[in-house]
Amino acid sequence: MNNYLQITSGRGPEECCWVVARLLDILTREATEAGIKVRLLEAIPSETPETLKSALLALEGEKSELENFLAGWTGTVQWIGSSPFRPKHKRKNWFVGVESLAAPEQIEKIERSQKDLEWQTVRGSGPGGQHRNKTETAVRVVHKPTGLSAIAQEERSQSLNRKLALARLLQRLQQRQTEKENANRQQRWDLHNNLERGNPTRIYIGQKFDLK
Repeated sequence: MNNYLQITSGRGPEECCWVVARLLDILTREATEAGIKVRLLEAIPSETPETLKSALLALEGEKSELENFLAGWTGTVQWIGSSPFRPKHKRKNWFVGVESLAAPEQIEKIERSQKDLEWQTVRGSGPGGQHRNKTETAVRVVHKPTGLSAIAQEERSQSLNRKLALARLLQRLQQRQTEKENANRQQRWDLHNNLERGNPTRIYIGQKFDLK
């Protein structure tokens, strides 16, 4: 079984980015001890040395072991401690997120909707040896209905890069849906506030709803 896992500081400060870097080491060690293969696919550094805004991992292992491992990590991770950068800062609780990007069946589901996807192959950039220089293993996928896109170039296999690009695209589609739901929720809340503050056209009183 394969899965992708992301550790993210979200919009947290540098302390959260520091926690992400520490958790990456801990998670990698625990996964290895559990017999799960771990590969770091992407690490986005933050402004301070030895800090990360996020890290993307590829995990491979037996289905039951991997599911148990993911269950023990996925969600919010809290670190309690003094800021390593601001000693006088009063805050002691810091939070980062660990998210399973997409289950394989979710990736396969979106992959079956080929009419909505546009694929492009490009030459990979950065380290990767002669193999990467000679072949176009990097891929970019565009979701035509929304215009959202994602690229993957970490893997030497184009097939694996397609899966990774789809996982990233799915995450962006899910994020878009979440933002849409939040906007709708905020709109309903604003309407509620307007109702409370507005001038009523009718006023009813009591359990019998007597019109005032």
